[in-house]
Amino acid sequence: MNVTLLIITIIAAYLLGSIPSSVWYGIGYFGIDVRKHGSGNAGATNTFRVLGKRAGTIVMLIDVMKGWTATCLASMLFYMGAIAETDILMYKIIFGVIAIVGHIFPIFVGFKGGKGIATLLGMVLAIHPELAAMSITIFLLTLIASQFVSLSSILATLAFPVLSLLGVFGQPETLLVIFGFVMFVLVVITHQKNIVRLLNGNESRVNIFAKSKSKGHS
Repeated sequence: MNVTLLIITIIAAYLLGSIPSSVWYGIGYFGIDVRKHGSGNAGATNTFRVLGKRAGTIVMLIDVMKGWTATCLASMLFYMGAIAETDILMYKIIFGVIAIVGHIFPIFVGFKGGKGIATLLGMVLAIHPELAAMSITIFLLTLIASQFVSLSSILATLAFPVLSLLGVFGQPETLLVIFGFVMFVLVVITHQKNIVRLLNGNESRVNIFAKSKSKGHS
């Protein structure tokens, strides 16, 4: 593969992941920097908490698209004849992970971003839509039952490699299973504070059926 093209694609994946949707949307539309409110995290969950459902949904969708687009760069390289079909999954994982790194450490806002869950969702949607749909279902059911976004994210992330390993959607792919478990470990690491709060019984709850507080421009 052309090394220059690979480097350009890696940079593109990182820059896509680095788009600080919560910060830019919050400041641009509300005049509010979400990093100075709520949990201080520059992600979709804190946007829901600080700016309401509409803003949180928009930010979440943008973050999902970041991961999906970066991951699909591998398919673009395949159609360009730059990589072999057998290497598509490997490069999808590489570009998707780089986008997640970009989300967590975005160059545009001082390398302090979110936890990458929505971007990871976009990545797995591009890699395996069926497994992603099952993970989303587990996330939503856990969220409805517990109202903990952190717990829902951790269990949904674990579901991906477990379901893959069990061969729910066909013969398990070793690379996909390994990737899934590595992502689960990383999600646990990035949610250490949330896990401590869950164990201590003081983690914040999110009621997805509650009415949003009205948010005005400032």
